[in-house]
Amino acid sequence: MSAAPAVAVVAGSKSDQPITDEAAKVLAELSVSHDVQFISAHRNPDKLREYVTKSPAKVFIAVAGLSAHLPGVVASMTTRPVIGVPVNVKLNGLDSLLSIVQMPPGVPVGCVGIDNARNAGILAAEILALNDPAVGAALGKMREAWK
Repeated sequence: MSAAPAVAVVAGSKSDQPITDEAAKVLAELSVSHDVQFISAHRNPDKLREYVTKSPAKVFIAVAGLSAHLPGVVASMTTRPVIGVPVNVKLNGLDSLLSIVQMPPGVPVGCVGIDNARNAGILAAEILALNDPAVGAALGKMREAWK
């Protein structure tokens, strides 16, 4: 999207693109500006820090499998909300889920279900809707369509 992104979607690897695509799709449906980046917290921590600290995003979605450090690392770099999406890579995704939800005090990460980036996009939009009536209206229309 061309506007400054309200939501930053970050994954550590291009192999996670099918998951990030789901978040981007729902954000686009809701007309929420967003950006998708693939930056490894392990292989390129300096690039990740630069991206997180300079991003104008109000909410981050971090997609993570295996060690699942990305959401916590992003949360350690910002006070803005971070939503973690665990990925089913091994152990049915439970290892990723537990890594994301068991963050230490002071570094919270919200977490959605395994591979459920669509819910992460909706949750990010709900957070934005607190201060953006247009996003709230788009969410209302989306929910109305589910009936």
